[in-house]
Amino acid sequence: MISEPVLRQAVERGIVTAQQAEGLRQLADDVARREFEPEADREKLRFVSGFADIFVVIGIGLFVGAASYFLLESVTPAAGAPILTVLIWGLAELFSRRHRMALPSIVLLVLFTGSALFSIFLWTATIWNLNPHSIDSAFDPRIRTGSMADRIALSLAALLTVGAVWLHYLRFRVPITVAAGVAVLAGSAFVFMLALAPGFVERFAGIIILLIGVLIFLLAMRFDMSDPRRETRRTDIAFWLHLLSAPLIVHSFIQEVFGGVATVNPGKAVAMIGMFLVLSVVALIIDRRALLVSALVYTGIALGTLFKETAITTATIPAALLALGAIILGLSIGWQPLRRLTLLFLPAHLRRRFPANAQDIPG
Repeated sequence: MISEPVLRQAVERGIVTAQQAEGLRQLADDVARREFEPEADREKLRFVSGFADIFVVIGIGLFVGAASYFLLESVTPAAGAPILTVLIWGLAELFSRRHRMALPSIVLLVLFTGSALFSIFLWTATIWNLNPHSIDSAFDPRIRTGSMADRIALSLAALLTVGAVWLHYLRFRVPITVAAGVAVLAGSAFVFMLALAPGFVERFAGIIILLIGVLIFLLAMRFDMSDPRRETRRTDIAFWLHLLSAPLIVHSFIQEVFGGVATVNPGKAVAMIGMFLVLSVVALIIDRRALLVSALVYTGIALGTLFKETAITTATIPAALLALGAIILGLSIGWQPLRRLTLLFLPAHLRRRFPANAQDIPG
């Protein structure tokens, strides 16, 4: 099928007329319906281009796993980790830059980020004469003494890793790289605050994570709104940023407002369902489902609590799963009509700023 950007360029260059391009679009829709092709999804993700991607990922996992074992057994971790990082970069040269394979590129980026962070932290710990095994305690806000140097070293290593991830993006242009860099940068800031004020972070960790999630969400919206037709790499970058921000926002909000899910009473259950409805409206407006996915577990717990307390049925878990599945299927089937209805309540100048195709924008 000819893509929409190619059709527009064909019209601009005079290869076909606007009427012919519209005819080709209608023909493509008719053929897709006859051949049982999936409907167009504006939240596309370039994830798997074919089974070859999965085959290559299996090979990468086996190769990198075995190489890690032999490197870390043959030399010290401080020497083996950088070699592994370079090796992963070399694989990216082959599968990301040369063959442009989607899933292997994502996997290699994640491996590169983790390996680079580990390598830089080991070198930082070596230079500062720290214990590399203290990396676990660096993330624990309950440890207030004896770990400031570890946390500062880890924070510095994370900042340097952001630079390495940026170089990776300049070289390979893998969309998830921006989200990976933002995640490492956010982790660096969080660990640095832990180093300076562990008591403050221990008290307000949920609020800090919530604010970080909101900032990442706003960054994702910036990419989304710069590509309202979702035709460039920016929409893929936005997808991964939304995927990163959603759990940070939802989980920290649940923890701070409802105190977690250990004791959910009917009042909290109704409030959680209300939160899901609000998130549904936001998801419909921005045409992104990540927020809803992150809230599904809490919505299921809320539904189960209501079924249990009202004694509608003794099979509370199956009933909750049935209701949750019905909600998901209903949203999936009616997503575009519901979105058009939701956009009607927004001012025209505002709704046109959100990602949408022309047929989704009322008036």
